[in-house]
Amino acid sequence: MGFFDIFKKKSDNAPQQSPQEQRRELDAGLEKTKTGLFSKLARAVAGRSTVDADVLDDLEEVLITSDVGVETTVKIIRRIEERVARDKYMNASELQRMLREEIAALMEEAHASEGNFGLDARPGEPYVVMVVGVNGAGKTTTIGKLAAQLTKAGRKVWIGAADTFRAAAIDQLKVWADRAGATMIRQEMGSDPASVAYDTLASAKANGADVVLIDTAGRLHNKIGLMNELTKIRNVMAKVIPDAPHEVMLVLDGSTGQNAFEQARQFTQATQVTSLAITKLDGTAKGGVVIGISDRFRIPVRYIGIGEGIDQLRIFDRREFVDALFGDAEN
Repeated sequence: MGFFDIFKKKSDNAPQQSPQEQRRELDAGLEKTKTGLFSKLARAVAGRSTVDADVLDDLEEVLITSDVGVETTVKIIRRIEERVARDKYMNASELQRMLREEIAALMEEAHASEGNFGLDARPGEPYVVMVVGVNGAGKTTTIGKLAAQLTKAGRKVWIGAADTFRAAAIDQLKVWADRAGATMIRQEMGSDPASVAYDTLASAKANGADVVLIDTAGRLHNKIGLMNELTKIRNVMAKVIPDAPHEVMLVLDGSTGQNAFEQARQFTQATQVTSLAITKLDGTAKGGVVIGISDRFRIPVRYIGIGEGIDQLRIFDRREFVDALFGDAEN
């Protein structure tokens, strides 16, 4: 069983949003990013008739200030320069179309290696996801929403409260587990996180769970300590279920902009991150981080958070994302 397989089983009485409702929700969630990007883009091309060096300089500034990131911005500008040089003359009004096409192409390339990440669970064993991220990024909430969606899809979900350093995190996770109808395994505050992970997997395996979600501490004050702790948790889980964890999901707060890049860098150095969830995109104009992080780290974005509701943690579809950001092709 792989990642997307865990959503295939659907409960007969689980209400489903229509594609139109999903699209309207995504549009609303990205509205601040879209408005910010295109207001800057409109100013960059105002009064210009051709795509020249000055327009490209302004476009570079637009992308960087929209939190796309310097490396990805340089890549996009270089590609547009090549197109302008090849076609000799391009109207500035075509810049939006070119930008859309190049961003879509970059995201396609970034996700092309998606199949190389993660492992499939063996038949009869639960699919194990270790969730990492700094405190405040929305890690606990993401686990709760994911658990709720999975139980609604008919899956038996176990949650391991392995962030044993914050009582508030354990209590919050318990509230989410109860709401979701998931089983939560916890120990006393200050317990060994690896011990919690071990107990969770042992219980999940014994009780025929489909999915296990393991919360972890989000401290970055000591990168070596973080690396050692995450490595220990991974090693202990593998003693219960070989190849576990099947997925290491990094949760990033999209509203932090460039700080999200630094968090991604530190956690990808500390452990083998195989997927990303980017939260809080509805309250910020910094949604460009999805483009930059996807391109720079070549790790698939699994989820984006576009609201407070349980269903507003959405499986990420790069084509839908670009459509929502730029408008449908026919518009």
